[in-house]
Amino acid sequence: MTVWVPNDDGYADLTSHDTFVAGAPHNTFARLRREDPVHWTDYADGQGFWSITRHADITEMNRNHAVFSSARGIRMEDQTYEEYLARRTFQETDPPEHMQTRIKVARAFSKGVIDQFEAEIRSLCTEILDEALQAQEFDATRTIARQLPMRMLGRIIGTPDADLPWLVEKGDALIANTDPDFTDHVLDRMTTDEFRMMPFNSPAGAELYQYAKDLMAQKEAAGDTSGVLHLIREPSKDGSRISDEEFRNFFCLLVAAGNDTTRYSIAAGIQALAHQPGLLQQMQQGDIWETAPDEIIRWATPALYFRRTATQDYTAHGRTIRAGDKVLFWFSSANRDETVFETPFQVDLARTPNRHLSFGQGGPHVCLGMWLARLEVRVLFQELARRITAIEPAGPYQFLRSNFVGGLKSLPVRVTLA
Repeated sequence: MTVWVPNDDGYADLTSHDTFVAGAPHNTFARLRREDPVHWTDYADGQGFWSITRHADITEMNRNHAVFSSARGIRMEDQTYEEYLARRTFQETDPPEHMQTRIKVARAFSKGVIDQFEAEIRSLCTEILDEALQAQEFDATRTIARQLPMRMLGRIIGTPDADLPWLVEKGDALIANTDPDFTDHVLDRMTTDEFRMMPFNSPAGAELYQYAKDLMAQKEAAGDTSGVLHLIREPSKDGSRISDEEFRNFFCLLVAAGNDTTRYSIAAGIQALAHQPGLLQQMQQGDIWETAPDEIIRWATPALYFRRTATQDYTAHGRTIRAGDKVLFWFSSANRDETVFETPFQVDLARTPNRHLSFGQGGPHVCLGMWLARLEVRVLFQELARRITAIEPAGPYQFLRSNFVGGLKSLPVRVTLA
């Protein structure tokens, strides 16, 4: 039984955010994998790009950062070099520069460090679920999925709990800047040139930067040198330090990506529970927790694609990608590739091996927060499965209006308590 069946006609416009309001167009991705795995996509708003849709091709190309560079941007939208320099984070750099920044904060996100948060995460899950389940019918994205990563974000960056709703609201305005439910400055519906030097081309970037400056000033005045924000500001081995602009962009990335991706993974997992009988019972039996988090994250695929730019000509499947061409790795397609995943539209909590690409595995940009995401997903569903005997849809769900971030922004459910 499938959890969700795509309903696009197989020829969806991948450049349109409206295409994705019904979920990713997986019939289109399936056709491209079969017929045209290196597909030229025209783009009315800028330079066209190559869409890479097969798991094997994305895996191979993602490893080859010398040819497929991140140092021109990671989204399909065009930008000038001046805009790229103003907005870029370490995601939009290549080795060795990428590693110089990454190594500063990697230890804060290592498995050993993250495992120490389990008791705190379990306590947060208890609070969140005990409050949410009082209603028995609710929007699971807002009352459960949004809450856990938001509260953990505060622990990671060291912000007061009272500030977290505002921070998440601004993070949503950044990363979901094409959805009018999250921002007044919808990227493709108005002129946003005024903010073209801000992260994600959004005025929320300036507000977050001011918040970060004030927060660091307070921490320094109090002699507080803990947390990931302090680590990123430490000098490198050569004595160089991150610039104010780079710090601003790192903070915005941390707030946006550190919250949204786990939120939408949790929401997708709850959607699966509500639509695929048997998953809840599997969780209650408790023998699938080594594999379940990765399967839920495969199913979610919150980052639908990442863009690269070719640094030299490259040939694949008879197509020549020219130097300077934009290339999109469609992780959402790779994670439903039927040559890799048996029954890709069914959630198999015991799936192993699970070679999903939701964390960008295989390349230098593998997700820093993957251990935290896995832990949050595991603990949340362990605690949810203990508290309910049934869960079912209580209305239609809604996806984000975005071809970059895939997620359920609304998920009405009804539960029966244990």
